[in-house]
Parts: sequence; C-alpha cells; structure tokens
Amino acid sequence: MAPIHDKEKFASRPRPHNGSGIELARRQRSRSMERTNSMGLMGGPVSPSAKLPTDFRTLSIHVHDTMDGRPDLDVKKNRDVTDLSELEWHSLPTSEVCTRLQVSPKRGLDGQMASRRLSKFGKNVISPPPKRWWRKLLKYFFGGFGTLLLIGAIICFLAWKPLGEPPQASNLALAVVLLIVILVQAIFNAWQDFSTSRVMSSIKSMLPADVLVTRDGDQIRIPASDLVLGDVVTISLGAKVPADVRLLDVSSDLRFDRSILTGESVPISGSVDTTDGNFMESRNIALQGTLCTSGSGIGVCVGLGDNTVFGRIAKSASRDRPGMTTLEIEILRFVLVIAGLALVVAVFIAVLWGAWLRRDHPGFINVPTLLVDCVSVMVAFIPEGLPICVTLSLTVIAHGMYRANVLCKSLSTVESLGAVNIIASDKTGTLTQNKMTVSNIAIGEARYSSADAKEMAVKGGSEGQNIQILAAVSALCNDAVFDASTVDMPVELRQVNGDATDTGLLRFAENILPTAGLRTLWEEVGKIAFNSKNKFAIKLFRTTNSDDAAPMPVSSSEIFYDADYLFLVKGAPDILSRRCSHYVDQSGQVTPFDSDALAYMQSIQEDFASRGQRVLLLAKKIIIGKELNKEIVSDINQLEEHLLTLNQGLTVVGLVALVDPPRHDTEETVRICRRAGIRFAMVTGDFATTATAIARQVGIVTTQPSELKHLTDLPHDKPLDQIAMYDDTKEYDDPVCSLVLSGAEMITMTESQWKQALAFDELVFARTSPQQKLQIVRLLQAAGCTVAVTGDGVNDAPALKQADVGVAIAGGSEVAMEAADLILLNEFSSIVTGIKYGRLCFENLRKTILYLLPAGSFSELMPVLFNVLTGVPQALSNIQMIIICAATDVLPALSLVMEQPEADLLLRKPRDRKKDRLASWKLICHAYLFLGVLESLTSFIGAFFFGFKLQNGIRFSQLWLKYNGTNIDPVSLIEFTSQAQSIYFFNLVVMQWFNLLATRTRRLSIFQQNPITNPVTRNLYLFPAMLCALAIGCFFSYVDFFQRVFGTRGVKAQYYFLPMAYGIGMLAMDEMRKWWVRKYPKGLLAKVAW
Repeated sequence: MAPIHDKEKFASRPRPHNGSGIELARRQRSRSMERTNSMGLMGGPVSPSAKLPTDFRTLSIHVHDTMDGRPDLDVKKNRDVTDLSELEWHSLPTSEVCTRLQVSPKRGLDGQMASRRLSKFGKNVISPPPKRWWRKLLKYFFGGFGTLLLIGAIICFLAWKPLGEPPQASNLALAVVLLIVILVQAIFNAWQDFSTSRVMSSIKSMLPADVLVTRDGDQIRIPASDLVLGDVVTISLGAKVPADVRLLDVSSDLRFDRSILTGESVPISGSVDTTDGNFMESRNIALQGTLCTSGSGIGVCVGLGDNTVFGRIAKSASRDRPGMTTLEIEILRFVLVIAGLALVVAVFIAVLWGAWLRRDHPGFINVPTLLVDCVSVMVAFIPEGLPICVTLSLTVIAHGMYRANVLCKSLSTVESLGAVNIIASDKTGTLTQNKMTVSNIAIGEARYSSADAKEMAVKGGSEGQNIQILAAVSALCNDAVFDASTVDMPVELRQVNGDATDTGLLRFAENILPTAGLRTLWEEVGKIAFNSKNKFAIKLFRTTNSDDAAPMPVSSSEIFYDADYLFLVKGAPDILSRRCSHYVDQSGQVTPFDSDALAYMQSIQEDFASRGQRVLLLAKKIIIGKELNKEIVSDINQLEEHLLTLNQGLTVVGLVALVDPPRHDTEETVRICRRAGIRFAMVTGDFATTATAIARQVGIVTTQPSELKHLTDLPHDKPLDQIAMYDDTKEYDDPVCSLVLSGAEMITMTESQWKQALAFDELVFARTSPQQKLQIVRLLQAAGCTVAVTGDGVNDAPALKQADVGVAIAGGSEVAMEAADLILLNEFSSIVTGIKYGRLCFENLRKTILYLLPAGSFSELMPVLFNVLTGVPQALSNIQMIIICAATDVLPALSLVMEQPEADLLLRKPRDRKKDRLASWKLICHAYLFLGVLESLTSFIGAFFFGFKLQNGIRFSQLWLKYNGTNIDPVSLIEFTSQAQSIYFFNLVVMQWFNLLATRTRRLSIFQQNPITNPVTRNLYLFPAMLCALAIGCFFSYVDFFQRVFGTRGVKAQYYFLPMAYGIGMLAMDEMRKWWVRKYPKGLLAKVAW
C-alpha cells in the first residue's frame, strides 16, 4: 500500500483514444463557447455565473485534447490542464482508489491519519480572489461626484494660473479645497468597504457548513474545511458537494446539479463506474460546489481546495460583481440629474456671458471669473456630503445585520427586502421548527397517541405486535441514524443525522424497539429516496437472519423465505392509497383495502391533518425471490425502474402523524409583516388541511372556515378586464378574503382564475411541486409584485432563485442556501429586521438628500444666478459653498443616517420600486420650493438688508443692475461683500439646524419622534452635530489665516439669533404641514408630500 506523500502523487496511465465522437463534441462545444464569448464581448462584462460554465467547458476541451495527444500551443504551459488530464481517480477500481488513499470504505480514515494530513496539506478552502486594489482606488476617488469635483479643481487651477492676471489666491484655495474633499470622500469609501467586508465576513463565518464523514468506523459531522484526502463522506439530498469526490456507493436516484459549472440545468446521475475518460466529465466523480438534488451516495475525497476543478476555475473566473444594485442605480440617477442640472445652468451662464455680458458689461466678468462661476454652479448643485452619508448608511446596515444574525450575500439585498410587498413562505422548517415528533398513529380502526402506543407495545398481544411492526417499518424505511457519540443518552436527547421526518420516525421506533439490532437483521438492496415529485420513498431488503423465523416487520402469520425480499414504502396517503390492496386491521389480520376502508382511512387522515399534523402512510410487501434476478438487483438503473413497477399491491401497515410546531416567533413575524402592508402566502408541499391548520395557527389565514374560498369559487372564464387587481390600498383592519389551492387544482387553472386568485389577501398553496412554486413566484412578479420567498428545502431552491429576494433558513439544505440572497442564521423574526433596515436605509438616505439640498444646492445656486443676472455682488463665496457642502452640513447629515426608524415605518405600505425614487420630484420640490426658498429668502435679507444697508449704509438700489458700475469704493465693496457673505453663510448654517429637525420625519411630529427622551426614537447624535457644524463655520470665519485667504468674516451675535427665529418659524410651518397630512392622509397636500 503506497503512502500518500503529495496531492499530485498519483499520475495516470496514458489514455486510450476516444474516437471521432469526442472530437465532434469538442468542435460543437467550441462553437458554442465562441458564441458565448462573442456575446460577452458585445454585451459588456460577463458575470461569474456565465463565465464559470464557459471556463469549465474550455478547460474540459483542453483536457480532452491533451489526453488525446493534441494539446493546443496556448495551453501546453497551463498547469491545470496538465494536472487534470493526468488524474486517474475516476478510471481506477474502487478498491485501488481506497488502497492508494489508505482508507477503508466502511471505517473511513483513522483520526490520527486525518490529523496528520490536515496539518500537512492544510484546510479544504479555496484561496480568495485577488483584491484588484487599483480598480478599487479609482472607484474610491472618482466614483459618484468625484469626477465632477476633479474637473472643477482643474478649472480652478487654470483660473488661478495661467488665465488669472494677476493670479487670485482664492481660486487656488478653491482648487485645493476641492481636492481635499475628493480625498476625504475616498478615505470614507475605503473605510466603508473595509468595515462592511469585515462585518459581513464575520457573519458568514457563523453559517454552518458541516459534512458527514466516516472516521474510525463512526459517522461524525465536521466542518467542510477540515476534510482531508481519503475522507469518506456521505452525500445526501440537498447537500453541496464539499470536495471532488470519487463515488463508491450510490442510490439509483442520485442526481447532481452541475449548472454552477456547466450551465446545464438538467441534473446528471451519479455512478460508481467511469463514464468518460475525462475526470471532469465522468459521472463517478462528484465535483465540489455541485448540488445533490436527489438520492444519496458515499464517496472518498480525491481533490480539495484549490486543487478541485471548482477551485482551479474559480481562480481564473473570479472578478468583481458586475452590474449595479437598485440602490446604486438610484444614486447614479440622482448624480446624473444633479450633474445635468449643473451642466445646463453652467452652459446658460456661459451663453449669457458670451452673448450679453461680455459685450454690454465687459469689465464685469472676465474669463477666469466665468470659469470660477461655472465651478460655483457645479459646487452649488453637488451635495458633496452625500457619498459619505451613503457610505456610513451601508456600514450601519452591515452592523445591524451582524447584530441580528442575518447573512446578506450583498448589502443591496436588504434595500430590496424593504420594497417587498408579498412573502411566499414554505411551511416545514421555515414557519415551523422542523423538529418532527410522532404524535399519533393509526392501525386499522384503532388510533393511539405516541405515549399510548409505547405502553401497548410493552403489553404485547395483537395490538402490541401491530405497533411493533409499524415501528419496525418506520426504522427500516428510514435514512436517519443516531450519532455514535450520543447513543448512550436518552432517545429524545440523542443527536440524529438525517432529515426532520426520518428523525421523528426513528425516535418513535427507538421508543418501541431497539432499532440498531433490527437494522443488523436486514440488508438494504435498493432504494428510491423521497422526492417532491413522487412523494414517497421505497426501500428493498433481504434478511441476514439465519433463524427460521423472519424478523420484524414480517409478522408471524406471513410466509417469508430467506431468498425473498421485503419491500417497504412510506409517503403521502393520497398517493400511496391508490397502490394498496390490503391493510392490517386492529387485530393484526390482513384485510382487503376496499372503498369503506379507504374512506375510513381518509377520515382519520383528515382528522390528524386538521390539527396541523403531517400524515404518512407506511406499507409493505413481500417479494418472492425469483421475481428479482441477480442481474436486476446488481444494475442500479434497472432496479430503480423495477422498484417503481413493484410499487403496487401493497399492504397498509398504518398511518403515522407527525407534528412540527410553529416557531415561537412565527405568529408575531406574520402579524408585523401584514401590518407593514406585506401579504403573507404559504406555499407548501403538505396537505391542504394540514397547511390551512398551520396557516391559522400563525396568522396567515384569519377568516372563518366557512368563508374560506377554493378553486370552485373562481369563475372559469371571467373576462380578464373585469377582474380587479389586488387592492394594495387596503388598511390592516379591513375585511380580507382567503383562498386555498392545491397543486392538482393549479394544473387545471385558467389565466382568468389565476388573475382572480392573485387578488386574494390570504393565500395558501398546498401539495405544490418545485415547478409550481416557481410558477407562483413568476405569476406574482408578472402581476407587479416584489416577491420574497422563504424556504429551507431543495424543492424551494428554484423559487428562491427566481424571487426578488430569496431568504433561506440556516440549517436547511445547502441547495436552498446557495440559491438564496439572504440567510437567517437564528430566528425567523430576523426577516423583520431585514425589512426594517431595508426601509430605514432608503428613508434615511432620502432624508439626507432632503437635508442637503436646500442649503447645499438651492441656496448656494441663487447667489450665483443673482450675481450673473442682476449684477449684485455674489451673496455667498465659492469657498463658503464648499465649507457648507463638505464641512458644516456633513455631520448633521451623518446624524440622520443614525436616525432610528419612525414609529410608523413598519405601518406604511411598501414602496414601489418602479415609481418611488430616491430623489423624486416631490422631494426635490419640497427641498427647493419650500425649504430652499425660505432659507434663501431669509439669507438674502440678512446679506443685503442687514449686511449692506444696516451695517454699511449701502442701499439695495446702489447694487441692483450695476454690474461693477457702482460709485462705491472697490476696496470697501470687497470688505462689505465679505461681511454680507458671512451673514448669508451663518444664516444658512443655523437654519439648517431646524431643517435637520424637520426632515427627521415624513409625517410624524417632532414630539411623536422625540430625539431626546424617548429611548425608541432617541438620536443623541443630532445636537452635537449641530454644534459641530456651527463650530466649523466659526473656525473658518474667525481664524485670521482663513479671513485673509478665504475672505471670510465673523458676524455679530444678533446674526446667530435671527436665523434661529427664522428656523423656528420654518419648523412650525413644517409641523403644520405634517399635521394636515396626518389628519387628511388622502388630501391634496398628502399626495404632493415627499
């Protein structure tokens, strides 16, 4: 037995030529690949989801060519191609694979050897992609408004020299200040990127990623990163393959979804035999990153980390996320609107100067002044503090998600979740705890609670034997096993490796009889795993017992020979009952399963289901040995087909009812979501009766049973134009209508019936297949809904991927977590946190924009326009504009990012992503025509009435339309203008205090959203931010250096108190507006309110 010395140790033998078929396939794949690449080049950056399949196919073709002795010149030095072409794990017999890896397929590796290999070869992880710092740095500096600010700085430098004659220091100072603003924004962007990525990485580390391995003869769970070469792993339904695995044993229905690598959506089957000379194409290799969509298998790890096929491709395919998120699109739209307005006004001023001012007033504005005026317009329009606020807002979201134990694959997902208006949720494991326990059983006409069943089994007799047989079927037709480390603990405390249903059945069986001993008496020959399409599971056994009497679950009255087979089935009663011919009655006799017996069994099933219990039918059948020849048993594919044909003429052993209680927070979560204007629909594969019962328990269905509608209540051919859409203006307490549909009914529904169905307030879709779940999501999206899907199973994956926001539950299948955008790591109620933060992010950014625009845009633009159009001195200097936008307004704006949710945030309807913009026309009108006009008007009064007239005796008429033609001494005019500009400046700074208090809420009064005393609405960042804004203004206005360089001046005390009076008046006016909107929510003022 050769020891392992290196991961690359085992080179393969020369490969035989594969003939013309592979060459033809290679050419076809090459043409397909060329089309893909052409599309990528024409259409922009190729996403990783498109690039991975292309790279996989390219690599596979090169491996084929290399194996055939025809390597391309371009790939001769490609180590990945060489390594993969030399691998031979797929072509070796299983015994040889195990020998080379020094592992027993039954006992696995021993613990010491696994530890040595882990320390020698390292963790089973893929190296992270390169950071591409140069690209990030460019984005930090020139993203958002950075490019515009850089252009402005260059223009100011040109206006200083060489155009300035003589050079003006103020132009140089303005250029330097703009560069400083760019630098500060870049630092904030870099800090946010680092902080957010660190927080999200720490959350991701909480995500469970365990794998079931066999070591020292015991099955244990270890982190996937701790796998080593030679580890024997068990791959089950819903699991992601943790490494490149050579399959040793597979179920007949084992299927893998390789779409992440190949782009092909059709699952491929697993095999223990080689099917292709290429390691990447052979079906006895399960590739890392692929998903097990059905069946199960056992394999040995032959490739780990960067040496897996996925790892090799990931290194070449890794790239930054292409495309833009909804939030990024909204911010870009706002940037383009602002830049467009700035450009229009700047062009207007340039045209006005060229056509009029240069000719009629040649000494008024020279070329350097014109350039600086254009920069002033740009500075006036651009809220320089916005990028910093967006940066901090995303950081706040990241920390909020961290505290709530929510994993967001992208922070933009949270913003999208804030716009969701319907949640389509799976039941089992999502709304419920996914902890199945057997509560009741039924055998023949008799019903027992699980506790009574245990007592009856101990007493014995015919009823006790029936219960023992039912328990034996539950234990054998079952893939769950007790963890070896907990077998000495009480049954209810033992850890079980298996799904929730099998776990519940195994615990029930163990309470009746010792399952470990029972399982040693039977050898599994074949099986078909449960799936959402068939809705049943089959297992075929032959006995290993040499005694005359056949072991349980064969009864003493049944004839069973050593060569015979035991056929066991469990599944949905409505599916299996049609395949049954007999049943075991209360006395243990096998009786024909006639219509009366069927009706009675259905009544029992309905009774159990009406209590919210999941009902399974367990059946058995004895197969005579000669009906199954050795060729069929040894061929997995033939055996699967034969098992399906044998699935008839069954004997019903009994019914088992399992209860899966709702999560403790489900009902409250549903209530909060519905109160927030979000519909909550249940989409489940369970019975309609069970689904409706659980839906009532958690508040999804609230109508009386008599008012519940079904398909028969929907007209078959009602004209589409007569069907009303869902009324999203309904209030929470308005009457609602409920509808329950089954998967079988959905197949027959017309377009008219679907449109009627989607207009209901409360929806329950039962007995649905994965395809029907996907269909429901698509129909809801087509109806204009923003859909979130919650689920944890393999059958939820297609719907999770299609949804606007897919939400998976940690601990569910890896297929579901792979398809989802957001993963709840702890409580189901965390989805409310996501919704709240999504809405809060958007609302706070809107408030930030609303705060920045009046002073940082409108009130800065007016002095420039008045100066150009009327010839009066510019009431606010360019430097002061920058100080407001990049200094005094920044901290108060950042304090808005820290604002707590308004009390009515989760009482409002979700926003419409197609209509509700980050900076809508309502918000811009409110910022400019209400707040901006008030701030500009009072500031102009301060500058021209108090500054020029009262302080210096200069009437407004002496300045109006003078265009530097006034008789005032130029040196004195410069000083008077500096004083007036400072009054205008401080008027804006102080009035922004009250703008800050007004924009904190959209509808609520400041007393309802108290920023100080109420701990729920408290925001103690506001007032320090106000004081800091004033302190920054004073710093630049009173320090002698800045007075000389920037031309700023201090102001008298009254010019601090006057704007306070103006601000109180503005706040009072806004309070009156909000009161009117609250009193008349459907009035004209409410309709135009932002």
